[in-house]
Amino acid sequence: MSRYIERVCEDLQTAVARFSGMPRTADTVYLGGGTPSLLPPHLLKMLFGAIREHFLVTDNAEITVECAPGQLADDALDAMLECGVNRISFGIQSFIDREAKASGRLHTRAVALEDIWRAQRAGIKRVNADLIAGLPHQTAASWSESLAILLESGVGHASIYMLEVDDDSRLGREVLGGGARYYAPAVPSDDAIADMYADAIDVLAQNGLMQYEISNFARSGSASVHNTKYWLRKPYLGLGVDAHSMLRAADGAVIRFATTDDLQCYLTGPGWDSEHSLTRQEELEEAWFLRLRLNAGVNLRQIEADFGKEQVEQYKPIVEELAADGFLSISADQITLTLQGRMLSNEVFSRFLGAIEVPEPAPV
Repeated sequence: MSRYIERVCEDLQTAVARFSGMPRTADTVYLGGGTPSLLPPHLLKMLFGAIREHFLVTDNAEITVECAPGQLADDALDAMLECGVNRISFGIQSFIDREAKASGRLHTRAVALEDIWRAQRAGIKRVNADLIAGLPHQTAASWSESLAILLESGVGHASIYMLEVDDDSRLGREVLGGGARYYAPAVPSDDAIADMYADAIDVLAQNGLMQYEISNFARSGSASVHNTKYWLRKPYLGLGVDAHSMLRAADGAVIRFATTDDLQCYLTGPGWDSEHSLTRQEELEEAWFLRLRLNAGVNLRQIEADFGKEQVEQYKPIVEELAADGFLSISADQITLTLQGRMLSNEVFSRFLGAIEVPEPAPV
């Protein structure tokens, strides 16, 4: 852990020197990608000290740390408060003990609730809880129970994900292959998972947690400021293993880059991979599918102002076809995903990729 944090701090210093046009003021910090709450307090303080050494963190900055229930020690919580952490995201996945165990989680419902309340008592009012629809053994009744417990916990934010079955995970490979390991036969059907997701939207809305993005729900004023930057294509710097960044050059060009996903290579390697400057077409494609993730959707007047009316008009047949198929809703200048579109969002987004050729602006 010590070497890893040292390396992240080194990258902080390198970033400041390498990306001269990068904003030096930070109004969000997000420490995630695993279980950073397991860091010893002195390393947590070392990391936040380095952040504040190289960046001006605003007084009202949203500072989030991801935590696994049952793995948040008192001294770690104290250190977070000392470092200015004011938001915690708990990877709960299910409040039903049998389901949590089947998904590899080590906590119980009682432990998860106690950690949420402990964080709130400590003064961290902005708490998120993650749930997954589609876990092994999950039923409509157990899903309703998990949602009810989430609401009783008093969290102001919830992230609801539908289980993705693909060959990138052991469970996914087992389900696709018709195997019996990892409780694969107990995974609900796609239709059942879709029903759970739809139920979550209704139940949470009835209790003040309004959906503002495909997977995210919040009470008024509690939406994730940091994550919203991704969907609005605001600049961000990613540090650590498999961390992705998006910055804007002095001429306005969007630059994306990432670090390796191999820990040993990260600890001994040169830092970020080569930078990739997005073409105008890639930027416009991103603007479509990232903004569509938000319930507010795409405002035609805004995207036309950003990219030009003629370029945006080329997507009109795609938008109209997706609307006719029930995936998009068009109201005046606003284009949004329907419920069906949110459930099949990857299929919708793929329609915007490579469909139109957008010319690069002429050099000035």
